[in-house]
Amino acid sequence: MSKLYYQGHGSFRITTNDNIVIFVDPYAGVGYEKTADIILVSHDHFDHIEVNKCHGYETAKIFTFKEALINGSYMDLNYKGVKITAVPAGGNKNHDINKCVGFLIQFDGILVYASGDTSKVSFMSTMHMFNIDYAIFCGDGIYNMDLEEAAECANIIKAKHNIIIHLKPGELFDKKRAIAWTAPNKLIIEPDQEITL
Repeated sequence: MSKLYYQGHGSFRITTNDNIVIFVDPYAGVGYEKTADIILVSHDHFDHIEVNKCHGYETAKIFTFKEALINGSYMDLNYKGVKITAVPAGGNKNHDINKCVGFLIQFDGILVYASGDTSKVSFMSTMHMFNIDYAIFCGDGIYNMDLEEAAECANIIKAKHNIIIHLKPGELFDKKRAIAWTAPNKLIIEPDQEITL
């Protein structure tokens, strides 16, 4: 079974049915001992780019914002049965839309959206057509969008399940803020918790 393990802050790990391991924005928490096949980095802030925490990073396929957004074009990566599509992200005072991406991660018939540190961007108005299974949003309201805007994005994108992370700078998680989030079809996942997708 495919699984999603939340490490805390903006970091999480996906393991596919074939045991392909995907790390997204490595930085926080534990759970880096599985050998990485793919490492995704949405932007260059320190709390998203600790690639060397991931076991096996030397041989992993690393797909950062630099490879994912080239001259205004959003790139794809197909590797070991996983398809990654970069999408627009950022659009706030802390995150330049020309230097940030989100990711659509497709595997085992499942589509996961990793928002990165974004605000609402115009591309989101088309994303309901993708039939996303799990949308993972930021929501600290300091460095990226707040809970209200994240809920608005969830309503626009219309994923089957919505997950909020990146809730409090300097902390792995803020459960009170997660509970307060008003997005539909909400799942609350706490650090060091793994769910079956």
